[in-house]
Amino acid sequence: MTKDQIFEFFRRLAEDNPSPQTELEFGNCYQLLVAVALSAQATDVGVNKATRALFARVQTPQQMLDLGEEGLKEHIKTIGLFNSKAKNVMELSRILVEQYGGEVPDNREALVTLPGVGRKTANVVLNCWFGQETFAVDTHIFRVGNRTGLAKGKTPEQVEAKLEKRVPAPFRVGAHHWLILHGRYVCKARTPECWRCKVADLCSFRKKVLEKPKGR
Repeated sequence: MTKDQIFEFFRRLAEDNPSPQTELEFGNCYQLLVAVALSAQATDVGVNKATRALFARVQTPQQMLDLGEEGLKEHIKTIGLFNSKAKNVMELSRILVEQYGGEVPDNREALVTLPGVGRKTANVVLNCWFGQETFAVDTHIFRVGNRTGLAKGKTPEQVEAKLEKRVPAPFRVGAHHWLILHGRYVCKARTPECWRCKVADLCSFRKKVLEKPKGR
């Protein structure tokens, strides 16, 4: 894609959804961090179902410690890898209480030292809560970046680097939301719904599905 095409790509996505938001449910920065950590290899829908009752009871790292690991497991046992995730959440909560006064740090270097928090999770928190220009490359963004030609790369890190370099200023904060939502609902893995895509003419994907399959 050219610079002009990339600008138009995001302009259309922004016009269609001016205020994109994560679909994870949370009430504060700590709950967001926990929700994102739990969402690895799980759906936002599944995480939300598990965290509604949890977050009604737990709003702070200390409250999570008071709940205890077994209590946390009871809330999140429907989520994949819940045992290891529970252990990580308890440990990161302990660190937040002991080292950060119960507050979530606002920089990637500190966030990625927390158990269960990788670069993608840190980027989501920095973007969604602190409004920083970060690009959290999940499977949807990786696919959309490569398929459309917007940001090609063999690894999430390579795609992130391309996005960092190529996404124009007006769209940098919202970019990762638009790309995730586009990949989740339009540019799907098995059959991209090109027939209703607002940026199909800007996309370099050669096998576009321009007619809606019967029965869909």
